[in-house]
Amino acid sequence: MISDTHRYINLRTFRKSGAAVDTPVWFAQVTENHYVCYSAGDAGKVKRLRNSSQAEVALCDYAGKLQGPWLQAEALLVMGDAEISQAYTLLRAKYGWQIRMLDFIALLSGRIKNRQVIQFSLIQEET
Repeated sequence: MISDTHRYINLRTFRKSGAAVDTPVWFAQVTENHYVCYSAGDAGKVKRLRNSSQAEVALCDYAGKLQGPWLQAEALLVMGDAEISQAYTLLRAKYGWQIRMLDFIALLSGRIKNRQVIQFSLIQEET
């Protein structure tokens, strides 16, 4: 199980060839099995998620070193204004001044308009 007390999660997305690409990201928990993170809109993981919602997640440190097992997930790009607003509210509550500083830098550089919120849900294995 993934807890909101952890700071980083490794988001694994898949290229069309099937090759896995791992990226450590900040995340926030929305509900028991639903989480959000964000990325630059033109990042590779966003492009890969446009092609396939297949993903895996694992707890990790800031450098991506695994601290838990890989879990199957479905990841979707969030488009609705209310969902995007909720995601940023949750992320700002969790990361405080750190995310606010990055928001400010992104605002000054104009990159904040290019951000993409990603929602991922753990897939429960049937027993």
